[in-house]
Amino acid sequence: LSTTLSLTVFINLDLVLISLHLWSGLWSARVAAEYSTLSEPDYEFSDYRGKWCMDDHGFVINIGEVYYPSRMGCPCTCTVNGPVCVRPKCPRIHPRCTRIRYKACCPVCEALTTVCVYGGKTYMLLEEFRVSRCERCRCEANGEVYCRISDCPATHCVNPVYEPDHCCPICRTGPNCFAGSRVIPAGKHVNIDDRTVCYCTYWDGTWHTHPQATCEERSQPKDLGTLERLPLCFYL
Repeated sequence: LSTTLSLTVFINLDLVLISLHLWSGLWSARVAAEYSTLSEPDYEFSDYRGKWCMDDHGFVINIGEVYYPSRMGCPCTCTVNGPVCVRPKCPRIHPRCTRIRYKACCPVCEALTTVCVYGGKTYMLLEEFRVSRCERCRCEANGEVYCRISDCPATHCVNPVYEPDHCCPICRTGPNCFAGSRVIPAGKHVNIDDRTVCYCTYWDGTWHTHPQATCEERSQPKDLGTLERLPLCFYL
């Protein structure tokens, strides 16, 4: 009995699947027949194949026309089978060309430069020049100008001055240092007042001095009045 029921179930399932398959086929045939009666304007999107081509920007090109699909693309011919693009023989780029621009299909070398133009003035390649007292520039091989600010060394004085033709400050006197607001020379002990003596100290034994002097209290002389009151001794 169980075997008979199983066979009945399988047979019924097969009949259901066959019915669904036939119904699906009939529905597809009906849909195809319905849409086949529509003319081309009835479709939402027309079929462009075999009629024209389209570039990267969406512009339509007629068959037989030559066009550039993009700004840097090679020329193409619109055919019934689609665009046919052939790269032309491009001219060779000079090995010393320093600036290449890609126009249309072939790369183009801009005019080889032998000078730099900066601030309205012309400079030769690899030429160094100064545009201000602190700014030094160089005309590089690619025609570009690169500038840098001068690095100034540390001065050995605390009162440097700037000269019109120099970028970095220079010392007219020195080495020296500050004792309060007073500038004193290095290498000497300077009496600031009756009780204070100052001198410039050096950094790690170099000729550079500390900006501020080292000051100490002066040793006071003994009282002469006390010496006069001492008894005098004579030795014969």
